[in-house]
Amino acid sequence: MSSRAIAAEKRQHIIETAYTLFKRDGFHATGIDRIIAEAEVAKMTMYRHFPSKDGLIVEVLNWRADRFKRQLDRLSETAMMPDEKITAIFDWHERWFDSPDFHGCLFQHALAEFGEPDHAVFEAVMRQKRDLQDRIRNILAQSVPEGRAPHIAMTLFMLIEGATMLAQMGQGKAAIDNARKVAADLLAMRARQ
Repeated sequence: MSSRAIAAEKRQHIIETAYTLFKRDGFHATGIDRIIAEAEVAKMTMYRHFPSKDGLIVEVLNWRADRFKRQLDRLSETAMMPDEKITAIFDWHERWFDSPDFHGCLFQHALAEFGEPDHAVFEAVMRQKRDLQDRIRNILAQSVPEGRAPHIAMTLFMLIEGATMLAQMGQGKAAIDNARKVAADLLAMRARQ
């Protein structure tokens, strides 16, 4: 394996180790020394790849956002109707809420810890949230009268975000069931307009 491939593998290992620690313990509570110890890398290796903790956090969030997009892309690969694609997004969230790996939304946690709008972490969170809203809006634009997709997409996005918060509070099943019902009603009303 080339030295570039080894370095890339080491960098990815640091990102995934930091992700595990951040989602379990939080961003501020997880120190760089802890990440170094858990990743079993030298301090020099850590700082070569990530000169700052904020930079590492942004990379972790970007990696998680890309992983989420790829998962949703795979759901959309089949030739489904727009409503089925929206349902697939809710289904994904339901499976996530029910998984033993669920610790709440890493992006919601990051926003709680880094709430300053000009902070790089805040910007990474906003990118991920905008991407999800855009995905929903683009799906809806295929079947919703012009001008209505942004409003409906924002409403569906808020349902998902609210359900995610309630899932972290131990109410995932009820939250996603209710969000699904409201989404179905909203989509049915769209069909009548």
